[in-house]
Amino acid sequence: MNTEFLAGGLTYAEWLPVIFIGLMGMAVLIYAILDGYDLGVGILLPMDSEHEPQRDIMIASIGPFWDANETWLVLAIGILLIAFPSAHSMILMHLYIPAAIMLIGLIMRGVAFDFRAKAAVDLKLTWDRTFKAGSLLTTLTQGYMLGQYIMGFNTEWNAVAFSCLSALGVTAAYSYVGGAWLVMKTEEELQRRAVSWTKNAGRATFIGVVAVSIVNPLVNPGVFDRWFTYPLVMFVLLIPAATFAIFVFNDRLLARLPKENDRYCRVPFFLSVTIFLLCFTGLAFSFFPEIVPGKLDIWEAASATESLSFILVGTAIVVPLILAYTVLAYRVFHGKASHLKYH
Repeated sequence: MNTEFLAGGLTYAEWLPVIFIGLMGMAVLIYAILDGYDLGVGILLPMDSEHEPQRDIMIASIGPFWDANETWLVLAIGILLIAFPSAHSMILMHLYIPAAIMLIGLIMRGVAFDFRAKAAVDLKLTWDRTFKAGSLLTTLTQGYMLGQYIMGFNTEWNAVAFSCLSALGVTAAYSYVGGAWLVMKTEEELQRRAVSWTKNAGRATFIGVVAVSIVNPLVNPGVFDRWFTYPLVMFVLLIPAATFAIFVFNDRLLARLPKENDRYCRVPFFLSVTIFLLCFTGLAFSFFPEIVPGKLDIWEAASATESLSFILVGTAIVVPLILAYTVLAYRVFHGKASHLKYH
């Protein structure tokens, strides 16, 4: 293989881990946004019998997408396993139990989604409750794992307390983007309820983002130095400033929705997606090139150059295909959802 120096002074062998961490980061971000909103919809399901028709519409809004959205999680974990096996082992060693609980939540969602459509009428509410419980279990464990990752897999009480706060923050964030999805995809009374859910979840998400932004540099000295070193601080602090501004603008916009002719109904969703993107950018800036904070960087954790070169070929085929069918699905089912149909 050609190992000449490329842009940035890195060799081909050194660039390969950068490419794969970029692909893994892309997969994690897309998963957090796409599966985030359908997990959020599951969390927001009203459980009273009076609103059963609304539950049907809410589930119809994610029906064509939710299963395919999880493809990005499989892709991210697959890249971690194949491209960075030592990091995969270290992360899973610390997070085995919450990862297993997360899988139970995902299984509960999958079973409930299919069975609710086939079960007897008097059992439908039970499966809806299972879908909601599976969504909550998944988001709470994902948030807990994120908190543990930031805290360096520390098991002291303060680290566990922060991880629990992170679990609540991620659950609020998924509810935020899920509510915004419903504002975009539904109409009339359900849309008005979704506006209220989104406002409340957005405010809770803001508190969670602020908490993580404060704790992360305090517990990781390297992160503090990276964020607050002059003159870089003048540029990187634009990330939290922009995030704060979007939170405020979206909150003010939601206070004025819904509008006549459904104007601006899509804006809250895309603003919430922008917040996800900015928060992810902040986390990536905090830790790159470390893949396990304080323990392993991407070059130490990477597979052999020959292995990475081989799987890069397969990745170059698979990733565009996943992107293509994702775009196609969202293009085909782009309308409003109502009574398990689209129009």
